[in-house]
Amino acid sequence: MEEFSGNPGSLVGDVDCTADGQSLCQKQEVQGYPTIKYGDPGDLKKYEGGRDFASLQKFAQENLGPTCGPANMELCDDATKKKIEGFMAMTKDRLEGKVRNAHRILEEEVPVMKKVLAHMKKGKSEL
Repeated sequence: MEEFSGNPGSLVGDVDCTADGQSLCQKQEVQGYPTIKYGDPGDLKKYEGGRDFASLQKFAQENLGPTCGPANMELCDDATKKKIEGFMAMTKDRLEGKVRNAHRILEEEVPVMKKVLAHMKKGKSEL
């Protein structure tokens, strides 16, 4: 981990999910130990690769670094830039409301839509 020490764009850390880190581990949906996560702190993804240093180093060199977002607009395609600019023009309250609505749709409506689609597919196979 010394190789990444002092790098402002990288953080390598560990959390004890059985002690003081329990709430963080629950928030990040850590189910087994050890678990390695990577990416944007607000949207961490599960790492599924090798656990030796060489594998981790290769993955980091090939996959990690700045990504498209408000702080790195030059890395975004035109369509994503336009979306980000639209979101940035909104008030914080409006954007938070859009996020809540999107979560509601995912949690409440999508499961019902999937059931309807399965029913429709079943109906066609019976014809």
